[in-house]
Amino acid sequence: MLFRRFALAIAFLFAGLASQLPEFTQQYRQRIGGALDELNAIVTQFDAETAGLSLDREGGIARLKQNTDVLAQQRGTSMAGTIARQNKLERQKRSFETAGPLSQYAVLAEDFDSGIARQAYADYQPAFPVTTAGFASAAVGFVLGWLTTHLAALPLRRRRVTGTAIST
Repeated sequence: MLFRRFALAIAFLFAGLASQLPEFTQQYRQRIGGALDELNAIVTQFDAETAGLSLDREGGIARLKQNTDVLAQQRGTSMAGTIARQNKLERQKRSFETAGPLSQYAVLAEDFDSGIARQAYADYQPAFPVTTAGFASAAVGFVLGWLTTHLAALPLRRRRVTGTAIST
């Protein structure tokens, strides 16, 4: 009796935690949009600077990296990293746009950006889920909590059953 109540409490805890995933995912997506706005501004400015010197983006980066000045070399490496991150976040944004409500979690895990996740978590406000994805996440969390509790208790149950059989 006590174990069932404990298992139910754990299942509800998991349900509550899992139900927050849709809201966190939404806030993560919003952060991607903000990060992309900033990255796009930086890359656009760099493209304009390189075009003013009759270079394309790759030519500008190569020129910076080949420069004898260490600061210029670091700027070339930094710009290449900025463009790579911009491309990664654009891919993830497109993936989010085409993903269904539940497959968004796979998109989140696939191209997870720890910087954006950290910022989203810092400002995160728990929300009660009233969407299909929220209820589905809560249901999955409930089942996982219930199963986790029962699987963790399985060795104890076997011992109790074995102990009863020996003493009889």
